[in-house]
Amino acid sequence: MAQAKSNESYEAEPVDQQSYSVRQPAVMSRRLALLFAIACGLAVANVYYAQPLLDVISSEFDIGRSSAGILITITQVSYAIGLLLLVPLGDLMNRRWLIPGQMFLSVIALIAIVLSPGPGVLLSGLAVVGLLAVVTQTLVAYAASLAAPSERGRIVGLVTSGVVIGILLARSAAGLLTDLAGWRSVYLFSSVCMLITSVTLLRVLPQEHRKVSLSYIQLLRSVMVLYREEPILRVRSLLGLLIFTAFSIFWTSLVLPLSMPPQSLSHSAIGAFGLAGVAGVLGATRAGRLADRGLGQHTTGIALALLLVSWLPISYANQSLTALVAGILLFDLAVQAVHVTNQSMILKVRPEARSRLTAAYMIFYSAGSAMGSIASTRLYAYAGWIGVCRLGAGVSALALLLWAVTKRRSRE
Repeated sequence: MAQAKSNESYEAEPVDQQSYSVRQPAVMSRRLALLFAIACGLAVANVYYAQPLLDVISSEFDIGRSSAGILITITQVSYAIGLLLLVPLGDLMNRRWLIPGQMFLSVIALIAIVLSPGPGVLLSGLAVVGLLAVVTQTLVAYAASLAAPSERGRIVGLVTSGVVIGILLARSAAGLLTDLAGWRSVYLFSSVCMLITSVTLLRVLPQEHRKVSLSYIQLLRSVMVLYREEPILRVRSLLGLLIFTAFSIFWTSLVLPLSMPPQSLSHSAIGAFGLAGVAGVLGATRAGRLADRGLGQHTTGIALALLLVSWLPISYANQSLTALVAGILLFDLAVQAVHVTNQSMILKVRPEARSRLTAAYMIFYSAGSAMGSIASTRLYAYAGWIGVCRLGAGVSALALLLWAVTKRRSRE
């Protein structure tokens, strides 16, 4: 792969100031965008490997079924912390070193998980992996900076499609590798992939020369300023929280009904259901193009309506696997369409603060994922799969209502 050549130089000002200067970066090549997508997929997969493995990991470490969601929740909480503390560094540091460096540290944490003798080391390793997985969002913001304005939505959609594929293949690969060589092989495989990717990125990422006037503390404070000054960030962040609460409600708890009678599926079979969500890739790429054409609001409304409808076939998971697959197709398509539209609309606001905008939005994403994980596993223990589906549908309906109300207010 050819060395990407781009020298980006700008004076970064506090986000509450109106003046700043940015030298337009070179247009991002498709090959570099694909590499970003692959790196994003591998990084985000580390957050989701444990979802189809909740039963086998909790059994080995004697973690109760009702508390199994802690394996996902601790990763998501750490991810949220990383969004606040690490992602804004993309507006401050040389990303050619920042991105590969975070991925290399992830390799060390993954190896710790592989060698974990007890739940303490396991949970610590998962926490560090979640903290460093935010490199995905640094890559998305970087891709938006390198893209031409007329193609920004398409590039963000392409890179985000790597995130979608990573999430889907994480479940499939985790189930397959667990059946073949045990759950620890999943994290060993990931550590090798992350090491190769970090070395590749170090070789091909463009050099950056920047003069930055903000300290790290000022950088973190400016994230709060963005919430105050940008209404679109507030609205889209709340939508992100709701759709990823629904997303986590579904995917975290799906392993529970499928692994027990009447289905009693293997880990490989359960993981394969993630492949049904390939429609999410189509949603991500197409939504980015629609956002470039100024159709973000319409795309959001249609996608949220599909998200609500998808819970009906999903609720029949114990009776019909065909209905479940149909529901997953609609579900992932809708979630990813809203997610990419959110990012495309937000990243147009402040060119000098794209990493901070991404962090500000994704903090809500992570909070929603954590809430959904722990709520779904606990609710399943008391109300079963139907109770989980009702909760997910309620959250989805709330997201649709929020969109309708804010859309009307923006018109007024």
